[in-house]
Amino acid sequence: MTLSLNERAAALADRLADDADALRVAVETLPGGTRLIDCGSAVPGGLEAGRRFAEITMGGLGAVSWTPVVLDGRWFSGLTVVTDHPPLACLGAQYAGWQIKRDDYFAMASGPGRALIRAEDLYDDLDVDERADRAVLCLETRDAPSDELAVSVAERAGVAPGDLTLIFAPTASLAGSVQVAARVVETALHKLHELDFDVRRVVSGYGTCPVPPVAADDGAAIGRTNDAVLYGGQVELTVDAPDDELEAVVERLPSSASKDFGEPFGKVLKDADWDFYKIDPLLFSPAEVRLVGVGSGRSFSAGGVALEVLERSFRG
Repeated sequence: MTLSLNERAAALADRLADDADALRVAVETLPGGTRLIDCGSAVPGGLEAGRRFAEITMGGLGAVSWTPVVLDGRWFSGLTVVTDHPPLACLGAQYAGWQIKRDDYFAMASGPGRALIRAEDLYDDLDVDERADRAVLCLETRDAPSDELAVSVAERAGVAPGDLTLIFAPTASLAGSVQVAARVVETALHKLHELDFDVRRVVSGYGTCPVPPVAADDGAAIGRTNDAVLYGGQVELTVDAPDDELEAVVERLPSSASKDFGEPFGKVLKDADWDFYKIDPLLFSPAEVRLVGVGSGRSFSAGGVALEVLERSFRG
């Protein structure tokens, strides 16, 4: 497929920068030419900045909109995510699969720039042949990247530093809360991939997720934002696959398939000594998943929201 994720994302990033004052974000150009857009670290940012951040992470191939989410009679502010290119938008672009480590700097990188860098094995399973003159990466971090780091990232992406945009926000911010909640469909796609299902057969994705209240610090925010998806996220995927395959895989998809399901993620992470790799990988998926077969039109569902756990998490 010749759709350029980075060119689409760069156009959205241009609009974000043009509306910087209204969106309460800050735009800076590093000495090497890289554009930085702060969506919630040294500036307030906001819900709309987070919504645009999320659409940029998807390479412009997904739409994020606001919606009230009602779970077992309890109302939450929330969002809806829709994409007709789930493998590209969710895994090729949105998945936060690249860890940036340099000296004392750390950030989880998502966005379409990853498709140029191809540092992750999952690209071997996707139809992605990304080519672009500009690159966009989205960073979950409180610290602005340095010029030296930006030059290094641009080199790996195969673009000039002046053609790179880095957008960042901490987890404990309005924009951070929104952009993580907007990963609700992505988590379902990634879980399918982890279960060795060919995600290229997923033809559309629709999901809803509550937007968690901003936590007091980034550590607590990691818990709340994950809980929004794990215990309140609901996803429907339309898949071009036989019914027997969908029926066989659906029970393994929701977060309830994990042995670590049932406690707020902050507690799970603390019990794991803050080591994500000690947590059962089957936990990272939406609370409820429905698969719809393209050929038969039949639906297969599994999981369900866990309101009590969600409310414990959001109360803090």
